[in-house]
Amino acid sequence: MTATTTAPGALDPNRAPAADTVGGSAIDPATLAASLPIAEKVALLTGAATWTLRAIPEIGMRTMTVSDGPIGVRGTGEDGLPSAQLPAPSATAATWDVDLQARLGTLMAGEARRKGVDVILAPVVNLQRSPVGGRHFECLSEDPLLTARLAVAFIDAIQAGGIAACVKHFVGNETETDRTSYLSRIDEQTLREVYLAPFEAVVDAGVWTIMAAYNGLTRDGVDATSTAHEPLLSGILKGEWQFDGVVISDWLATKTAVEPAVAGLDLVMPGPGGPWADGLLAAVESGLVPESAIDDKVARIIRLADRVGALSGIAGETLPFDDAGATDDPAGDDVVTLLTEAAARSTVVLRNHGGLLPIDPALRGRIALIGHNAVQPFTQGGGSAFVTPPHVSQPIDALRAAFPDAAVDLLRGGATTLRAPLVPAELLSTPTGEPGILVEHLDANGEQVGSQVLPDAEALWFPIEDDAVASVRVVTDLHLTRAGRHLIDLGPVGAHRLVVDGVERSTSQRVVGAEVILDSSYASPEHVETVIEADEARTVRIEGDAQIIDGESYGRFVRLHFRHLEPSPGIDEEIEQAVAAAERADLAVVVVGTNSETESEGWDRPNLALPGRQDELVRRVAAANPATVVVVNAGAPVLLPWLDDVAAVLWWWLPGQEAGTSLAAVLTGEIEPSGRLPWTLPADEADVPVPHGIPVDGVIDYAEGVDVGHRGWDRLGRTPAREFGFGLGYAAWEYRALELVAAASGTPDADAFATARVTVANTSDRDGREVVQVYLSTDDAARPVRWLAGFAVADVAAGGTTTLDIPLARRSFETWSTDDATWTLPEGTYGVLVGRSSRDLRLEAVHTVTG
Repeated sequence: MTATTTAPGALDPNRAPAADTVGGSAIDPATLAASLPIAEKVALLTGAATWTLRAIPEIGMRTMTVSDGPIGVRGTGEDGLPSAQLPAPSATAATWDVDLQARLGTLMAGEARRKGVDVILAPVVNLQRSPVGGRHFECLSEDPLLTARLAVAFIDAIQAGGIAACVKHFVGNETETDRTSYLSRIDEQTLREVYLAPFEAVVDAGVWTIMAAYNGLTRDGVDATSTAHEPLLSGILKGEWQFDGVVISDWLATKTAVEPAVAGLDLVMPGPGGPWADGLLAAVESGLVPESAIDDKVARIIRLADRVGALSGIAGETLPFDDAGATDDPAGDDVVTLLTEAAARSTVVLRNHGGLLPIDPALRGRIALIGHNAVQPFTQGGGSAFVTPPHVSQPIDALRAAFPDAAVDLLRGGATTLRAPLVPAELLSTPTGEPGILVEHLDANGEQVGSQVLPDAEALWFPIEDDAVASVRVVTDLHLTRAGRHLIDLGPVGAHRLVVDGVERSTSQRVVGAEVILDSSYASPEHVETVIEADEARTVRIEGDAQIIDGESYGRFVRLHFRHLEPSPGIDEEIEQAVAAAERADLAVVVVGTNSETESEGWDRPNLALPGRQDELVRRVAAANPATVVVVNAGAPVLLPWLDDVAAVLWWWLPGQEAGTSLAAVLTGEIEPSGRLPWTLPADEADVPVPHGIPVDGVIDYAEGVDVGHRGWDRLGRTPAREFGFGLGYAAWEYRALELVAAASGTPDADAFATARVTVANTSDRDGREVVQVYLSTDDAARPVRWLAGFAVADVAAGGTTTLDIPLARRSFETWSTDDATWTLPEGTYGVLVGRSSRDLRLEAVHTVTG
């Protein structure tokens, strides 16, 4: 058996753009663009609304719809339909499986068809430079090659379905702190070899759209935002790489009319309104922006419309959206099977002392399932990637089904969140006794001009479409159903006045606007807490005056967080209950992890610690029961100080809608958890090469150069808890042979610069999956100690042997010469290192490059 992975390959400067055809007849986007009136052309370059582009019936072009990704396709949010919720990208990257990425891409295309979407804003190919990055979970890997290979497979599958992928965020967008204002300072060699590398790979593969980031870049003497950086957009992307697609701004990222238009930005989102709607036409008419630049942008959008089936090319005839190939049901059997496989295969075995795992499904006795994240699994990170799934498979239900002869008990073991839960609908009523929350609409004089009733606290994020409404007053009665200590937690966004139980608790005159969307503070405002000591069941009146937030193209809206914590056992008591249950059980499964307060777009984490007292919980449960499996439910690294003191540890990621089903499959061994870490797991926060990405005087200096991620750990000689590429799985492996061979002619990898032929054997008594990794090294101190150059996934039967051909692209050997402004191939000898991880290297050969 021989398996092969496919390399993105070196950039071909002679690559021709894909043909633009409709119904077999050629369409020339440039000719169509030039035929339009200048006002029509300029209008096309700003979105029609938050998620849509303008239609041009004169050329038979319908509107196109875009949607956030990459965890699912949310759509415009107006259809009320749920979305298939994939595991987080950092999870699926742990499979190192390009075929699985392609199947997930095909699912995303089908979901886009079901939701009426033409462009999916995904994947993210920024790198996980620091483990505290807020969108770490949304990225694929800390490694540029792994990121590139997986992203290309995902994009190819999406676009094969006639749906455009929009790769983001171009470029140097690895930090959420001050994300709309900082400049990334990256030297040219590092920029080319590391941070531009995944973007170059996806452009070479033919991606149709790219999103320019909020942040800026300092390069070639130009300090400019990514949306207005001419050397980046026109010089590299459209010039060197010959990108023929659309460059889209991140939402509200464009601030001026002239500079982004000249630099190479094509489309400002969202609309209506914005700097191009307000000033671009005048800039063209005054000669500040050449009309030829406008024509090029319009032609690119027309080409996109052609590619996604939104262009007839016939005046007055627009094509309806084609839903052929749409997913039947995001909770259907095929989707459930795929997402269960993805989540299970993503899971990484960090420790399995004594072969505790897998667990025999015929286990009798008791299983103690413990942890806040066991009760409420954290299935997706916060921010723009959020989708509403059709269901979430709960661990308790899945384990009871997987172990039918065992009694499975569920205990929280203490809360890990700082905030209280949202108030449920059944505890709320209006002053007149109706269920829900009364919202009075007030004009500028404070007079009521309308009202509405919201069903629950989750609905306290609502649009205001009447311009006569200047503010709102929120009134509801919260029914305290029992005596004890009640915590009422209110989070107003912007100017407000809050009264709880007749007492004013907070007031502010600070009016906010669209910046709360850009910095995500609308999702995590300052909170106002009130404690009510109730002697008996009673009602508490909540009253609040709140401003209308002008979100510019997002519209006008109100946001108020409303949470309530009922009297409940303290953390000490809950931990004691969990430990007692573990002591009685035959098996303890402790699910620890992060939560929506921890991992989200909009902010970076302050540290790598697990929230709450989860470390204490693990230690005490493991002391009470040596048969303890710890499951880590997190998308980004956290410290596990007890990692080598417990019997078994699984990294379960943010698993998506099939959370419980996948966990049960992993625990029983129905699906082998064959994941390998796509990033490095620290043992000590002090050892992290890039501990944070906080800007200094508005600049983030990428001082580590090309030594990103595992390369930095190797350069500094530090020992992590688990290295990049680590994962035990359930099988055992021997690496038998390595040979460097020429690729066979006529194969997809015939143009590989070198091919590593690796023979591995599964020496266990069960079928297994191995991820064979190939690294390069050289004596050149200016290059990393070693770097990933190739990989392949192999399924091998128990006792079986397989040989894999792993192509090594020329680009893996090349380095960027800043002096010559080109790629060069240094002569010399290269170590070719093969193994199970970046530090478990079992075979070695030498490849010599001569002039």
